[in-house]
Amino acid sequence: MSIDLFRLDGKVALVTGASRGLGAAMAAALAAAGADVALHASSQRPARTEAAIAAACAGRRTCAITADLAQRESAQRVVREALDAFGRIDILVNNAGTIRRQPAVDHSDEYWDTVIDVNLSSVFRLCRAAGQHMLERAGGGKIVNVASLLSFQGGITVPGYAAAKGGVMQLTKALANEWARHGINVNAIAPGYMETDNTSALRADETRNRQITERIPAGRWGSPADLGGAVVFLASRASDYVHGHVLVVDGGWMGR
Repeated sequence: MSIDLFRLDGKVALVTGASRGLGAAMAAALAAAGADVALHASSQRPARTEAAIAAACAGRRTCAITADLAQRESAQRVVREALDAFGRIDILVNNAGTIRRQPAVDHSDEYWDTVIDVNLSSVFRLCRAAGQHMLERAGGGKIVNVASLLSFQGGITVPGYAAAKGGVMQLTKALANEWARHGINVNAIAPGYMETDNTSALRADETRNRQITERIPAGRWGSPADLGGAVVFLASRASDYVHGHVLVVDGGWMGR
């Protein structure tokens, strides 16, 4: 198989939650493979990601978009601004997310609504807006949603997050069923336990950190860079016959 199948030259990607962590790493990987990248962040300009891409990927263009994805109208605006900047979107990576930890009996409506709005509803709205563009252009496209191990498991004290990520997995399959025949690949990545801001509380808990690490066959937590190969694969021609798949990148956790 030619390595050129993994190149993204001439493509435009929109990555949400690209200011740090998983989103920044995936945006950098897409740029390294040749894509220009629209970088979304929730509030502040993703300056570090812009600088990292500029330093490592000569000739790649970026633009910055800020929007609170908990707001219903934000998804359409994010897609419109990416189109205004680059004229097209070939790849959408729905990475933006949030988490709220609280026992289920105490889990507030505010926590539930915020997590569902950002982690699930905005994913649908972004897919819908980008999908409309891809269908109208009739040139196909790639959509990569970020699911979770909690798409398969229930977790503890994160009912909203587990429900949202389970929904992301099913949404991915539903959209693939409709859009595969149009050359639009809709797939997802389910990261395992990753060293990000969302897991800082778990990593700071000595007992939980040890328990989690002991269960991971790879013997370590994942780093954001570990998602680079997966996102490039799902965004490239190498995955043209992959539809509705959830690719687990977890150091072996699910196989344990």
